[in-house]
Amino acid sequence: MEFYNVALILLACAATMADAAPPAYFVFGDSLVDSGNNNYISTTARANSYPYGIDYPTHRPTGRFSNGYNIPDYISMKLGAESALPYLDPALKGNALLRGANFASAGVGILNDTGIQFANIIRMPQQFQYFQQYKNKVSSIIGKNATDKLVAGALVTIALGGNDYVNNYYLVPVSLRSLQYSLTSYSSFIISEYKKYLAKFYELGARRVLVLSTGPLGCSPAMRAMRSVNGECAPQLMQATALFNSGLKNIVDQLNNQYSAQIYTMGNSFPPNQDVFNNPQANGFSNANTACCGQGLYNGIGLCTAASNLCADRDNYVFWDQYHPSQRAIKIIVDRLFSGSMADIYPVNLNDMLKLDV
Repeated sequence: MEFYNVALILLACAATMADAAPPAYFVFGDSLVDSGNNNYISTTARANSYPYGIDYPTHRPTGRFSNGYNIPDYISMKLGAESALPYLDPALKGNALLRGANFASAGVGILNDTGIQFANIIRMPQQFQYFQQYKNKVSSIIGKNATDKLVAGALVTIALGGNDYVNNYYLVPVSLRSLQYSLTSYSSFIISEYKKYLAKFYELGARRVLVLSTGPLGCSPAMRAMRSVNGECAPQLMQATALFNSGLKNIVDQLNNQYSAQIYTMGNSFPPNQDVFNNPQANGFSNANTACCGQGLYNGIGLCTAASNLCADRDNYVFWDQYHPSQRAIKIIVDRLFSGSMADIYPVNLNDMLKLDV
């Protein structure tokens, strides 16, 4: 009888541990969330050289557009999991597949003509094809029903939109897209296309989708350097940010209503009114205008390379390079995604979303 009771206790503990296992994690989108897929393809959109990764545990570049960790890394930490490997990483096999995968590729946008200057990048249709391949691989290991359950219980993150402005509509003084569309109509167009991608997640079985807004594009060091008048945030890009994020909120509401469930939540990854940007000193930053790594005005011209200016204390800078936030700024953003108010993440934060039944 004593052995029987001990066995029951051990079984109960095992069940509790299984219930507490972190969910799988899937990542889609652009350079804000790419953890190294572009290292495995022939493209100029790479972060595989010094000083990228200078504050990563290995102090080596990883393909992340950061001085260290990126958004998916900190989300994984919050989930109590190891970071999902890039889908193209040969190490993504066996049990590592069950943790999820990162399909993101620097340079991509909502539109397929975004990022054409980078040539070979993993555009969104291909990211979804890879996801289907992933599901087939996992099904061969644990079966289709278990795979469907894994995907439904997983957290998905997607970051898109910024490149459709800075690497398309505003890439050159007069772009083809700017001749076709006014800024307002272009924003409406890309939002309508984005809605199709977001709906695709539901079709593929995802039930917890974090959609990251685009940041204050006009306030990036690149746009301050190239499109600002007196170093202020470039007004056209700020208008683009407002139009895009407003449209994004609308389609999140529309899709949740369509499916009569809380499937999508919108994370304000770097909004113009966020304290980490508008009040840098209150968050321990000394510089919110200039990139830590770069050259030219505001260190916003060209790529971050070994020949660039490099700040001594990365933690003092909101921006790491001409477009991407620093590791420390990213951590603050992710903390707010998990426990923030609706000003940070709408309509529910990630802590609450992960408690919902799927």
